[in-house]
Amino acid sequence: MATRKDPYSSFNFRLEIDGIRRAAFQEVGGLDSSIDVVEHREGGENITMRKYPGQVKFSNLSLKWGMSDDTDLYEWHKQWADGDSAAKRKNGSIVLLDRQGQEKVRWNFFNAWPAKWTGPAFNAESSELAIETLELAHEGLARA
Repeated sequence: MATRKDPYSSFNFRLEIDGIRRAAFQEVGGLDSSIDVVEHREGGENITMRKYPGQVKFSNLSLKWGMSDDTDLYEWHKQWADGDSAAKRKNGSIVLLDRQGQEKVRWNFFNAWPAKWTGPAFNAESSELAIETLELAHEGLARA
């Protein structure tokens, strides 16, 4: 008899950037890639176009977390915004965990830098967390 394979839940994950592990994120998005379609008309073929793969594109990763005293990600963005020559691109991973906290799937990203930071929106009539967002531009994504 075949064993049942349930899908994984999306709520249990962590982010690692150059060895720093952080699990207190509300949301991580942008795990996608697309391949441009290059159309080419060949001589003698008058009915259809040939389609070839072009460049691979990766969306920015979007990280959302509840604002706290931890400012590491904001400081990394500020280095880039200030034009600091010490600002470095970083590699990292988004790691999906099972209900027991064991690693199940890993997506590695490469040569990332913080392209956009968004601070929290404030509303006196709300009791929601103050959420910060950071978008990481990167040059590749691979499921490991």
